Amino acid sequence: MAFNGFFESAAWGESEPQPQDIVKDAIRKEQVLQEITAAQDDLRALLTRVHSVQADVDKLTSENATLQVYIDNLTMQMAKRK
Repeated sequence: MAFNGFFESAAWGESEPQPQDIVKDAIRKEQVLQEITAAQDDLRALLTRVHSVQADVDKLTSENATLQVYIDNLTMQMAKRK
């Protein structure tokens, strides 16, 4: 609809996208996608490290329990000798 020489755009206050704007938008979107992919890779690496550390903690917890049983048995044997 023409109104005093002006044409309505798709939305109020928006100008028609210029070709260079489209290229800039595409480049920016590509950069954002690359940043997201890099962040996902970093998170995968961190998750792998967390699982590794958790396995180490579980192993050490088990070893501590075994050592505690050993200490308790030694303590009882020492008490019986007195």
